[in-house]
Amino acid sequence: MTFLTRAIAIAALSLPFGAPVLAESFKTVTDKSEFVDLIDGRQLTSLGIRLSVSPGGAISGSAFGQDVRGAWRWQGGFFCRDLAYGKTDLASNCQQVLVRGDTIRFIADQGTGQSADLRLR
Repeated sequence: MTFLTRAIAIAALSLPFGAPVLAESFKTVTDKSEFVDLIDGRQLTSLGIRLSVSPGGAISGSAFGQDVRGAWRWQGGFFCRDLAYGKTDLASNCQQVLVRGDTIRFIADQGTGQSADLRLR
């Protein structure tokens, strides 16, 4: 597991929530235009993480003092990203996206993997 993956997992786990209640209140985002409406002009933040995800498909920002850069596309109802963190290229991954208020949740491996919650600011 890479440092960024661990950091995002730690950030997600450090948020106070009760899994069954909170999971029911999240809404699945399956449409690219809905996703773009959520992220356009906003940053995704969490403990030590600040990312910009542009409507045009670019990802940039920083995580724990390291540059983050990459690209994304919408495919089959999933957010698919290629990402580099510092000098580490992370494997391409398609993720399920859920939203509740100003919290956006990404679940790796098309919704079967680890999750990370980020704030939309």
